Amino acid sequence: MGFKKRSTKSEEEVLEVQTDLAADNTVSAPSSKKIKMDGKKDADMGDGVASSSSVANSVKPMERKKKRKQVDKERRRSVLENEESQLKQPIIEPKGKDATEPVAASSSSSLPEFHISVFKDLASADSSVREAAVETMVTELQEVQKAYDRLENKDLVEGGLKLEAQKDDGLNNCASSLGYAVRRLIRGVSSSRECVRQGFALGLTALVAAIPSIKVDSLLKLIVDLLEVSSSMKGQEVRDCLLGRLFAYGAIARSDRLTKEWLSDKNTLLIKEFMSAIISLASKKRYLQEPSVSIILEIIEKLPAEALLDHILEAPGVPQWFEEAIDVGNPDALLLALKIHEKTSIDSKFGKLLPNPFSPSKLFSADYLSSISNCLKESTFCQPRVHSLWSVLVNILLPDTILQAEDAVSASNSLKKHKKGRKSSSSEEEIANNVQSFCDAVIERSLLLSSHDRKHLAFDVLLLLLPRLPSSFIPIVFSSKVVQCLIDILSTKDSWLYKVAQHFLNELLDWVRNDDVRRVAVIVAFQKHSNGKFDCITKTKTVKDLMAEFKTEAGCMLFVQNLINLFLDEAHASEEPSDQSQTTDENSEIGSIEDKDSIGIMGNADFLKGWVIESLPSVLKHLKLDPEAKFRVQKEILKFLSVQGLFSASLGNEVTSFELQEKFRWPKATTSTALCKMCIEQLQSLLANAQKVEEPRSLANGLEPNDLGSYFMRFFSTLRNIPSVSLFRTLSDDDKESVTKLLEMESKLYKEERNFRLSNDANKVHALRYLLILLLLQVLLRPGEFCDAASELTICCKKVFAAPDDLNSSGEDELDGDAAPELMDVLVDTLLSLLPQSSAPMRTAIEQVFRYFCGDVTDDGLMRMLRIIKKDLKPARHQEAGSEDDDDDDDLLGIEEDEDMDEAETGETADSDEQSEDSEAVVGSEGADKDLPEDSDESDGGMDDDAMFRMDTYLAQIFKEKKNQAGGETAQSQLVLFKLRVLSLLEIYLHENRGKCKPQVLTVFSNLAQAFVNPHTTEGSEQLGQRIWGILQRKVFKEKKLPKDESIPLSTLETLLEKNLKLASKPFKRKKSASSLSKKKLTASLTRYKMIVSLAQNSTYWILKIIEARNLSDSELQGVFDLLQAVLEGYFDSKKSQIKSGFLKEIFRRNPRISHQLFGFLLENCGNAKSDFRRVEALDLVIEVFKSQVPMNSNESNRDVSKKFLKSHLQSLGHLIETLVTKMPEKKSRKTEVHKCCDKIFQMITTLDLTKAFLKCLEPGTLSACESQLGPVFLKLKKPK
Repeated sequence: MGFKKRSTKSEEEVLEVQTDLAADNTVSAPSSKKIKMDGKKDADMGDGVASSSSVANSVKPMERKKKRKQVDKERRRSVLENEESQLKQPIIEPKGKDATEPVAASSSSSLPEFHISVFKDLASADSSVREAAVETMVTELQEVQKAYDRLENKDLVEGGLKLEAQKDDGLNNCASSLGYAVRRLIRGVSSSRECVRQGFALGLTALVAAIPSIKVDSLLKLIVDLLEVSSSMKGQEVRDCLLGRLFAYGAIARSDRLTKEWLSDKNTLLIKEFMSAIISLASKKRYLQEPSVSIILEIIEKLPAEALLDHILEAPGVPQWFEEAIDVGNPDALLLALKIHEKTSIDSKFGKLLPNPFSPSKLFSADYLSSISNCLKESTFCQPRVHSLWSVLVNILLPDTILQAEDAVSASNSLKKHKKGRKSSSSEEEIANNVQSFCDAVIERSLLLSSHDRKHLAFDVLLLLLPRLPSSFIPIVFSSKVVQCLIDILSTKDSWLYKVAQHFLNELLDWVRNDDVRRVAVIVAFQKHSNGKFDCITKTKTVKDLMAEFKTEAGCMLFVQNLINLFLDEAHASEEPSDQSQTTDENSEIGSIEDKDSIGIMGNADFLKGWVIESLPSVLKHLKLDPEAKFRVQKEILKFLSVQGLFSASLGNEVTSFELQEKFRWPKATTSTALCKMCIEQLQSLLANAQKVEEPRSLANGLEPNDLGSYFMRFFSTLRNIPSVSLFRTLSDDDKESVTKLLEMESKLYKEERNFRLSNDANKVHALRYLLILLLLQVLLRPGEFCDAASELTICCKKVFAAPDDLNSSGEDELDGDAAPELMDVLVDTLLSLLPQSSAPMRTAIEQVFRYFCGDVTDDGLMRMLRIIKKDLKPARHQEAGSEDDDDDDDLLGIEEDEDMDEAETGETADSDEQSEDSEAVVGSEGADKDLPEDSDESDGGMDDDAMFRMDTYLAQIFKEKKNQAGGETAQSQLVLFKLRVLSLLEIYLHENRGKCKPQVLTVFSNLAQAFVNPHTTEGSEQLGQRIWGILQRKVFKEKKLPKDESIPLSTLETLLEKNLKLASKPFKRKKSASSLSKKKLTASLTRYKMIVSLAQNSTYWILKIIEARNLSDSELQGVFDLLQAVLEGYFDSKKSQIKSGFLKEIFRRNPRISHQLFGFLLENCGNAKSDFRRVEALDLVIEVFKSQVPMNSNESNRDVSKKFLKSHLQSLGHLIETLVTKMPEKKSRKTEVHKCCDKIFQMITTLDLTKAFLKCLEPGTLSACESQLGPVFLKLKKPK
């Protein structure tokens, strides 16, 4: 029944391996031959070193190495062969007995059975299966060991079945099954197969903890013996053995046996033995250090503090390990030292690894952190995981209790107005100093200046700090070097650290998302250390998105206050001198400053301040607050922009206003002119936006309205009257007078507005007030340029809302007698004079004023705007004598065909009388101009001297600023910009007068059409053409209500109609110069040609709609009919006519009266058409007329009318059919169209019972031709059902 006793170690190992690999969980005996063979080989190996005395000394080292590898290979092959033979063998049965199931028994009969199938379950990937297997194993082995302990004569067991040979391994007091299980578990933890190591380590932990018979010293010896590393092992084998030892030691630590041993005997040497073994293991490989220390830390947590000094710190190897830690850079030794100190408060046992005496301030002192920098740097070996040392350091650096209290106080104070400082407790100051030292020594001077891995570690450490970091410490942590490193990485997407930085940024944004204090601190840190360019350099929207997330008044006020402090912060100011201190030539000192300012903001400090100025108004963009709260935020921003942009302090940099009960500060260095201009521009933008979203100005409750403009004017006046405060620039006498007039007029209008309460007049006054306010700022922004406009605008305000007494005593502002222009003309001129150089907020205010007053605009004022649109900088090109365009002298505008619009798609040249008619096709003739005096013959015609002077003034204002500037915009582009702004006013005019049927709409239409058709009007700006096109489409053609004023003669409409019809039929011409044009220009010309044709077609529909709305008689409309008849005639007779059949078809569909009048002419010309193409194409027109005049589902009364109409044209219809069948087209597609048309005509004839009358109209030859050409289509007509 028993195995043959084996004495050699190699034989025992072979049998153990066989047992471990047995798939059927049986115990088998290998053949004695194989055992002997393996024993011989292992004996040759000795202790695992592949060298023997039998090898001659003359053998070379390389040959010995090869031989050693061959021996190892044969050894492994023999083990596998034993395994295969074992799997093929049946279960060994005891002699004289039958074995009912595979079990391992400690004796033949006296001990309980142990099922070794649990080892298979220990390797399961399912954790629940592994845990169940551990419970089963421990329970069975406990029963086995209890039974074994109860035996009086344990020697009797030696004769029974044993799983392994007798060993001197210290497990003498354990049953053989238990000894086998312990040895197998120890070997199992070295396996790299999936989940084997975890399951066997769990089993070993539970087994050692549950059965005291397993001695710890025996385990330590077994672990070394069974998991010995030999020199013949390869890398993976060595790693498995070392990891096996690590897991085995971890099992001992977690079993609590060491703690129990110390409690039972405080002089035990087991803990020192264990520490020596695990420190020795940690020293073998770098990757074993951290897990080894984590095992030691588990023991430290379980042992009392008094045991640590004698048993942990005095263990062999530990003092030396601590002593060498700083030199070799051992972060795990530092972690262990910190943990031991945390529990014992021992300072003197760690050498230089910890400061002595220990305190947080000494721990985070610059000198000490520099000394342990190697330890900290070397912690990168465990990336991407962060070493446990950093969490310990962070916990010491930022303790919970103190920081929670500090953060609460900091948050509450940060929401209040700025104060010079708050007294901090000593603990808070100490923590702040520690954080400062840590960030400076570790993050900035150690990690960020090192390799990519250590930069990665720096960001990971910062992420560890965030959850515990108070908002007041954010400026310390996010220092200049940290932000700059982040910017450098994010600006290069190919960087190895790009994803690391992106992850850090995302985590940071999540951390600040619900905390305004944190958000403000991060924004300020990012922008302060990037000079306001964080988003620009990193190509992200980080700062922009953070600014958009403010939702509360407190958060906004905090952000505004921090931006103001950043602006006034002199510590960060650039050392470059401001523009006022630049050395300049004495002859050009003023000009030099202005030139520098116009180029841009000088220096990084000014760029940051510029960002602050631009960001303040943008805070309100996404803010959704109640009006009162929003008004308070607006006031704070307005005060800052006003103080910094408009004023300067004469004495010092602080001024206190007793009237406003507020102190105002300026930077110590004089603010540059460019920054002042930026403040004024943002101030204009703030006021314009406030005007857009203002609530209705109701004073019913007697409360002061939230009028930001009024608040600004009072604030401006108050500061202006402080003796120690002056405007940022010296004004001329004219500008001073303008400022005074604007202030007085705004004050008067404010009172008028309060009197009007809610009415249209109140809206007018309000719009004028804001225009005055913005004009005042414009005078300060550009002195000397707006004095006249300011004077004229104040006069207009007086005239519009003046009391009767004021009208009689206006003094020098009163205009003389009959020569005085209309008030609205003066207002329009003033608004136009402000447009060329106005800022966007200024234009908004101008448009707002125009919107409320456009209903009173005179025809002269309207024409002034239209002439600007039609203005052409280029002089008309003179025609050569005898040229083919001499017949076009009566062209309404003298506009010549654009050379780029000359490539003909049709391949045909135009006649001489058709080569330059684009512009006259949209407007009236000379006769029309007599009826519409405001629509002049020429772009500048009809303008008196004053009007011409005003036009020159507008243009002079456009070109003044760009005249001498290098790289400035051209005069043409400036004119285009001016035209676009005037177009906005015209669009407002059309929108506000929609549905009022004003004849001025026709004036606007005709002039805009002229401007669109004239190639020089829109030259160089596709946007201008598209804008005119859009206005005509939206505000004219698609408007439901039409101008119905009877004062517009029909002849004017007929002339417009004629020109549009002529333009719609005009070909796309080719000239000699077309061959030299590029493909891009030809495409653009063709696109423009198509747009002009489309405009002519839409204009035709619109004019015909106006004419139809007058309900005129047929005799009165005869001129219209003649025009369309002439177009039809050209369509059929001239190959050069480019009129589209779809266009004519649409005219007939929209105007049944026209189709009724022209049907006979259409039938006649369709039959006599010279071209098959025209004839077949015109059949669609015939069918369209049939649809409108002969409806298929008409009632009885309409049926008689339709029958009468069709009967009157049967003869012409018959002639058309005769022509179609006798001149049947050869092309199949055209023949099909003829068949379809004839079929529809025959159906209508049949429906109206006119078949016999129609057949009588056909000649016999025609009948036979119909039968042969039309077939069934004609037969259905002859033989109806």
